[in-house]
Amino acid sequence: MEQRIKIQPKKILLQAKNLDVYYGTVQALANVSFNVKEGEIVAMIGPNGAGKSTSLKAVCGLLKETGGWIESGEVEFEGESIKELQPFQLVKKGICLVPEGRRVFSTMTVSENLEMGAYTQLSGISYRLSENLDKVFQLFPILKERRRQRAGTLSSGEQQMLAMGRALMLTPKLLLLDEPSLGLSPNYVDDVFDRIEEINRDGTSVLLVEQNARMALEIADRGYVFKIGEIAFENNARNLLLDENIRKTFLGE
Repeated sequence: MEQRIKIQPKKILLQAKNLDVYYGTVQALANVSFNVKEGEIVAMIGPNGAGKSTSLKAVCGLLKETGGWIESGEVEFEGESIKELQPFQLVKKGICLVPEGRRVFSTMTVSENLEMGAYTQLSGISYRLSENLDKVFQLFPILKERRRQRAGTLSSGEQQMLAMGRALMLTPKLLLLDEPSLGLSPNYVDDVFDRIEEINRDGTSVLLVEQNARMALEIADRGYVFKIGEIAFENNARNLLLDENIRKTFLGE
């Protein structure tokens, strides 16, 4: 992977405090706290069902869509509570999610998918659609080549790039990535992680949920290690990579 020129972390951009989250009678998160600072990549790793994706849903307002809710705790973005806001309001504040499984609009073209990513701002006088399209095409040249192709005919790796590009159409302050390497070939996994680093170099903070724990920690500044419903460890990414317990339990060493 490329050597990154890091933006020095500044103030806290996102702060989740003491979250208790439920689905029905099942508690999915118990007293979970985490944060992302400006300029950081923060990785969330741990076993399936531990609460990583639920944490992302708590941030981006999607818990209700899956029958969950925040029983107690707080979520703040740029110092303001966002716990009660709807997803479209969070997008306008600068929080964008790339969901697990990509979820592109399969019958629409690549260009139409990217334009849909900008729908909340299409009426804004300061919004420059063509400029943001150019930025996405520079980051993902294959999307420019495929811009008239229907998204459903793309490979899984190309669809992942499209999903990321769609989220970037609004130049988010915070990009949430849920399992971006899931189902991709090794070559595409490397490419996607390189692009995540490039997105971060360009100034976007990233909160990354990822099963490929080693690769996630290799590009991250800090990491949170989940066990079922709780955070078991948190540290800078290098320390987590060197921790013998983490390596045996989560890195398969």
